[in-house]
Parts: sequence; structure tokens; C-alpha cells
Amino acid sequence: MYPPEAPVPASFKRFAFLVQQLEQTLKAALGTAIQQVFGTEVPAAQLSLQPTRKEFAGQFTLVTFPFTKTLGKGPEQIGQAVGEWLVANSPLVSGYNVVKGFLNLEIADTEWVKAFEQLLLKPAGAPVPTGGPQNVVVEYSSPNTNKPLHLGHLRNNFLGYSVAEILKATGATVTKANLVNDRGIHICKSMLAYQQYGQGETPQSAGIKGDHLAGKYYVLFEKHYREQVRQLEAEGVAPDVAKRQAPMMLEAQDMLRAWEAGDEQVVSLWKQMNGWVYEGFDATYQNIGVDFDKYYYESGTYLLGKERVEEGLQKGVFFRKEDGSVWVDLKEEGLDEKLLLRADGTSVYITQDLGTAELKYQDFGYDLSVYVIADEQNYHMQVLKAVLQKLGKPYADAIYHLSYGMVDLPSGKMKSREGTVVDADELVREVVDAAQAATLEKGKTEGLSEDELAQLYHMLGLGALKYYLLKVDPKKRMLFNPEESVKLEGDTGPFIQYSHARIAAILRKAAEMGISQAADLSTLTELPAAAREMVQELGRYASVVQEAARTFSPAVVAQYAYDVARAYNRFYTDIKIFTEPNETSRSFYVALSAQTGRTIKASLGLLGIQVPDRM
Repeated sequence: MYPPEAPVPASFKRFAFLVQQLEQTLKAALGTAIQQVFGTEVPAAQLSLQPTRKEFAGQFTLVTFPFTKTLGKGPEQIGQAVGEWLVANSPLVSGYNVVKGFLNLEIADTEWVKAFEQLLLKPAGAPVPTGGPQNVVVEYSSPNTNKPLHLGHLRNNFLGYSVAEILKATGATVTKANLVNDRGIHICKSMLAYQQYGQGETPQSAGIKGDHLAGKYYVLFEKHYREQVRQLEAEGVAPDVAKRQAPMMLEAQDMLRAWEAGDEQVVSLWKQMNGWVYEGFDATYQNIGVDFDKYYYESGTYLLGKERVEEGLQKGVFFRKEDGSVWVDLKEEGLDEKLLLRADGTSVYITQDLGTAELKYQDFGYDLSVYVIADEQNYHMQVLKAVLQKLGKPYADAIYHLSYGMVDLPSGKMKSREGTVVDADELVREVVDAAQAATLEKGKTEGLSEDELAQLYHMLGLGALKYYLLKVDPKKRMLFNPEESVKLEGDTGPFIQYSHARIAAILRKAAEMGISQAADLSTLTELPAAAREMVQELGRYASVVQEAARTFSPAVVAQYAYDVARAYNRFYTDIKIFTEPNETSRSFYVALSAQTGRTIKASLGLLGIQVPDRM
């Protein structure tokens, strides 16, 4: 099983090439220094390096406390002596400072230049192996065909798409799967309301998308159903009984049974309304830039799930109650008893999930199956895994629930049945409009055609929305603030996108001036601090991808992309690239800019965010 919580050394989190080469070289130099100064050998494995804290000069820090007994000196004395020897004898170290028991080491500029040359040999976007699973299915979106996608679905879609792209970046074969919940009582609710109140309305006659039309009748069902419940309660019926006995609920249950029995009229209506919804979903998916390699439908998996329930009964791991319903006892697993099949023979969510898990394994033989599902379903996913384990399925342990926090509004939790959701299509329109307004206000649209401008506004709007939803750790519940989400400056997607556009402009100017990026950098012996920091940031790309893959967290990539853009803006402010008198330095700065642009593009690409070359 892939260990998403596997510990990652602190130094590995900050560096990529440095971990593999520079850190090893530095450890060897430290070992030599200790041998020369104190006459004692300390194995390299005992020399633990960590990133230097930002308030101190240096890039690597050696903690000297562990060596006081072995070397017979205080931690500060050890640091001073080792630091002095390294500066005097090792070309690797250009300076040092000691803070109590911490020896902070500054790496020579020539080493940063060498590191940058190595970066150019390993471009951002190349596979970054992790040693994790190589055959992965990531299931996300999983919409219900009784309503359009909303804000919560957007977080799910963006998260699933990004995790799939991050796992691909490790060299894994990844299949993006979408299980469409196209049957069940909730679908029958919208069908029943349409049957009773629709009067033949269609998406064309109504002038709205099919998924919105289905959602309209889902809300209408809830309205009339609640009226019936209130009426029954007024007649003295207990609230819980009223909810079960309300006529519309009984009719919806009858419709579900009729659908499972293959009633021609019900199935025809189901196909018609689902067809409308699929067209609406496809338009939304295309608009928000997510895709899928494989679609599964609950209507095509629940029967296989029923077979697994029958298998469990035969094996004696499930049991049937007097009313005919089928259950599994998971009390030993701390999960209580779970319904697998209703008394009337109709299936529940877990029924089709059993079938889908098997179908996915038959299709792809995965060694990891990621379910991107909100944390409200934690119990459900624990049950699914436990049931499959009881059935002895070989793929049970490969299931991983990427549990993410729900999205709340300032006014509280969203509820589809009450119509209190933030509609995905409407929200995308709003952020695109906000991007247009902000771009026009800055007056940076010269030379772009109307089509190019429309593409730019859409790119910036989606960049703002995706980044806002992905920069928060998936496990955290988040509050969606509409005003904050569409800001195009600060810690936002458009700020990072703008940094890429600025770099593209710099590269165009450099090409016009004939500045080569292929200069011999061996004569470059000094770097300004901003350039050194830039090389260090770019070197983190591989380790960031690995950490994001281990933790299934696009937030790690989002933070990194922002760090790179911020560092480049400091670099751009501090260094005047085109007035730099030294030709080699000028070529280096242009090459460094180009590598930064590639890294930003690759990083945002893992989040499903495109980058513009002009803004």
C-alpha cells in the first residue's frame, strides 16, 4: 500500500539536486573537517543536515549538539572550529556563522552555478520517480444526475484532476475515472417532479442547460414534499413518520422499484432526463478544463454489486434479517452493522460501490485506487474497504480514500435540495468577468485580438478559481469567500500567471537583442543573493512533486508555484537584466528566467492551470 503519510526528511523537502549531490559532497567535507580538527572520525550517516532558517545566512545547517561527548568540546566551539576549517580548505563553503549549537554554512557561488547547469539537464516536467504505485486509478467528480455541478463539485474535480496529474509526473500510469450516480431515490425525485409539473419542458424550450433543468425539478420535489410533511404533522402524525409517509416520497420509492423492474415508461423518462444532464455535464467539464479516461455508471455497476452481496451471503460473511434486508456485521472493525440491500431488494450506495471497485480492477488491475470523496463519507469508505476485505478481494487493500474537507459559505453549509448552492457554471462566469475587469483596469491588452482576449480572461478567471480551491490542504474544511476568490493579486493564481507572462516578455526581448542562453558559465564566480535564491527555489521542483504525490496534496505544488513567482519578482526587482555589463552574467540571468518560466508552467500545469505568454 502506498504510504501517503511517509515521513520525508526536512532537507529533502527543500532541495532536489542538492539532496542527491551537494549535500553528499558537503557531508564528506564535514567529515574531513572533523577528522582534521579533532582527530576523530564521524560517519557521514551521523551528520544530519537541515535547511538554514531564513533569518540566518547560509543554506545548510549542521546541528553540533550530538558531537559534544565524542569530540569533548562545547557545541559552539565545535561549530566555530569546523566552520573555520571549511572556509579555509573547502571550495564548497564560502562562509559560516554559529548560532548556539547550529553551524550555518554558506555554499560558494560557483557551486550554485554548477547546480543550475545540472538543472538545465533535468527540465521541469520530466518524470520524478517516487517508488510508489505505478498503476493508479483516480476516481473523482462522481456527480448525481439530478442537479448541476456546484462549488463543492469544483473542489472535487480540481482536486482529482490535479492529484492525477501529480501522480503522472512521478512516472505512474494513471487512469482518470468518473462514476456517474445516475440511479437511485434522488434521481427518482427529480423525475417524479418533472413528471407531475414539467408539462413537457425541455432544455431547448426552457433555454437552460439540461443539468440545470433537472436540478430545478429536484428543488421543486423538495418544496412539495416538505409541504406534504408539514400537512401530515399538522394532522398529528409524528415527524419521522410524516417524512416516510408523505405521498411524494412513497411515489418516488415506487418509481425506484419500477425502474429496477425495467418499467418501460419510467426507464424512458430516465434516459431522456439523464441525456439532458450528460450534455450539461460535458459542457461544464470542457469549460473548467477537466477530463476523464473512463466513465462508469451506477446503473451499470449496481447489479454486479448485488452479485457480490449474494456472494457474501453464500460465504456467511453477510446475513439476512427477517424483513429480507441484507447486512454485514462490522462491529469487530469498530463500524457497527451496515445495510447492503434493502428489504424490497433495491440496492443502496454501497451495493454499487462493490460492483464499481471490481469493474475498475477488472479493467485496469490497479495497485492503487484513489477515491476523491468529501470527508462526510469517511465512514462509508471505511465500510467499503472492510466489506471487500471480508469478501477476500485482492484489491481491497489498494483502496485509498482521499478525504477532503467540505466547502462552506459565509452563510453556512450548501444544500442542493434547498437550492442554496453556488452554481459551478455561474461561478466560472463571475471569475472570468472579474478577470476581464482587472485586466482592463491595468490596461495590458494591447495587441491582442478579441478571441485572444476572451481566452486570456477565461485562463485568468479559471486560474484564480482553481488556485483558490487547491492552495488549501485537501484535509481542511474551507470557507469560500466569493470576494476573496476573485482577487487577482497577492497569493493568487493570476499573480503567478502574470509572472510567467513577464518572463515570456523578457525572453522575447532577449531574443531581439541576440542574447544567448547557451553561454559558458564556468567563468561565473559571483552571484547576487537574488540569483542564488532563484537557483535554490528551482532546485526544489522534484522534491515538491514527490512530496505532493506522497501526501496527495496539490496545496504543496500551489505553495511552491507561489514561492517561485515571488522569488522571481524579487530577482526581477533587484537585477537589471538588460543593463548588466557582463555578457556572461546577462546570459545567465536570461537562462535563469527561462528555467523559471518552464518551472512555473510545469507547476501550474499540475494544478490544471494554464499560463499566458502575454498579459
